[in-house]
Amino acid sequence: MTKQREEYLSRYKKDEVEDPAAEVGPSRKRLESTDQDATEVTYSRQEVIRGLRERGEPIRLFGETNSEAFYRLRRIEMLAPEVNKGLRNDFKDAMDKVDQQYLEEMVKGHGEDENTKAYDIKLHEDGTTMEELLELSQQVGTEENDNKLVTKFIRFLQTRWAEDLNSRQTDEKRNMKGKLQTATYSQTSAYLEPLVRKLKRKTLPPDLLDSLVQIVKFMLEREYVKANDEYLQMAIGNAPWPIGVTMVGIHARTGREKIYSKNVARILLKLVL
Repeated sequence: MTKQREEYLSRYKKDEVEDPAAEVGPSRKRLESTDQDATEVTYSRQEVIRGLRERGEPIRLFGETNSEAFYRLRRIEMLAPEVNKGLRNDFKDAMDKVDQQYLEEMVKGHGEDENTKAYDIKLHEDGTTMEELLELSQQVGTEENDNKLVTKFIRFLQTRWAEDLNSRQTDEKRNMKGKLQTATYSQTSAYLEPLVRKLKRKTLPPDLLDSLVQIVKFMLEREYVKANDEYLQMAIGNAPWPIGVTMVGIHARTGREKIYSKNVARILLKLVL
């Protein structure tokens, strides 16, 4: 009799245990409500809309308030971060930045002169002249002079380019073609900043610095074909190894000392193509 009772209890004991799902549901809801109470709404409505649209989510659900939409965006950000942020359109960002600068300058200005200057590019003139660059190109050979020559040459071209864009008529600056030209300048300047920082910190690889010095010297001498050949030499290289190789495989090969950056094709090839 005792044995039968034990079998009965072991078989039907699970019916006496409460359903754990009944406790998990309310506790989870309490946890979510506690998180919402602890998190303040730090995004504006426009930022919430932009964030939801970038992730392909509806900007508002039925009966949803602005704060609830913010909490929904925060949950999505924590569960699915922006993995495709690096694939954004840089040129569109440059265009948006140009439009924003135009609006800010026009709001600050009150007269015709101020509105005209609203479409100008800010210059970073350092007083570098062509004669100074030609003189500096004859003193290359040291790391100090090489970095100085390339940096000054880049800034010189940026300044001349900006002056040429600023000399346009106001109507030409405001139309779509003028905005595209300004956005191209802004995007190019942003892409050059990492190179300029490496030049100022003297952290650019020696083989790349040597190639850049040769390109600058050829351009100062107006030997543009030779400058282009040197650029292709730096971007593509002569080595038959595939892109990205920095070390040989299992077997040692002859000429392995030639595997360095200048002899291997690099990402600069994309600019050529």
